[in-house]
Order: sequence, then structure tokens, then C-alpha cells
Amino acid sequence: MDVPSMTGRRSGDTVRVRATKWDGSPHWAFDGVWLGADEHGEWIGFPPGTRFARPGAEFTADWPSLTLVTPAGWVPAFNLGHPRGLGTYVDLATVPEWRADASGFTVAYVDLDLDVVERDGEAAFIDDEEEFAEHSVRFGYLSELVARVRADADGVLGAVRRREPPFDGATAAAWFAALAALPAFG
Repeated sequence: MDVPSMTGRRSGDTVRVRATKWDGSPHWAFDGVWLGADEHGEWIGFPPGTRFARPGAEFTADWPSLTLVTPAGWVPAFNLGHPRGLGTYVDLATVPEWRADASGFTVAYVDLDLDVVERDGEAAFIDDEEEFAEHSVRFGYLSELVARVRADADGVLGAVRRREPPFDGATAAAWFAALAALPAFG
């Protein structure tokens, strides 16, 4: 499961996750713990009690969640026991970029509006089509970017519906177990 890190990150290291919008304005910000990497990307865990914030909204989760940082332009989140049944939520985004400084690691990406959402007992769907269309015009998304995001959204939606890894349930379950096994969070 765990691929050795070529980046200096170790299981348990703090990771700051920072998302912005295309114009550079802040979007979501939250801190988690690096769990490891596999063939899908790098996994960050968020134990209950994690604070998630964006301008105008914030909450403290009482359930564990995971983020998978892929080498592609999408960033899935997986929730365990979400109070509204939100199981999988995939942000379509720019390719995430990692940075290291004296205080630890940050992964940053630009949220490009479209999301693939799956709730318990419901079929997965693509959300925020109107926001994507509006921002494409307002921010001047390049036609190549619009085409890539649209294709990625359709591809991810298909993968979620077909239960392809990492959307198969078992992949995330193994990383939830890794989060629960960390001494500070178990």
C-alpha cells in the first residue's frame, strides 16, 4: 500500500491544504496529517476535530476524512460517517503543488468549480455547472482548460460510478485505518 516517499514527507507530518480560486482569492484552508503514498497519489488524513475554513464559512468536523493529492487536476475527499451522507467529493482543480518550509509542508491548488459528488444511497453527479460556466467567462479560463476540466469531470464521474480504485471503498478504508493507527489520532 505505502510507497516510499521521495519527498521527505513522513507519516504523521503536518500538511497545510490551501485552495484558491482562479483570481487568487482564498477558498478552503485546512490542516491534516500526511499518511503516505500509493499508486493513486499522496494521502492526507483529517481526524475528527479538524477545522475547515473558507471566507464566509467554517466548520469543525466530528468525522474523519481523507484527501488524495493526485498528479492530475482533481483532488478527491473521502468522508467516514459524514452527517449528511457525503461519502466522496472530488474538486476539479489545477495540478496540486507541494511546498516545504521551516514549518512543514503545504499543498496548494486552484479550485476550478466543478465537483463530482456522491452521497450515501444516491448516484454520483457533477455539481456546480453554473459556477463553472460563470467563472469560465469572468476569469477568462482558456478553452484548453475548460475542455480539460470538463473531460476530467466526466472521467472521474465514470470512475466513481464504476467503483474504480481509488473510488472502490477498499482503497480509502486502508487509509482510514492508517489514520486511526496514528498515536495522536487513534
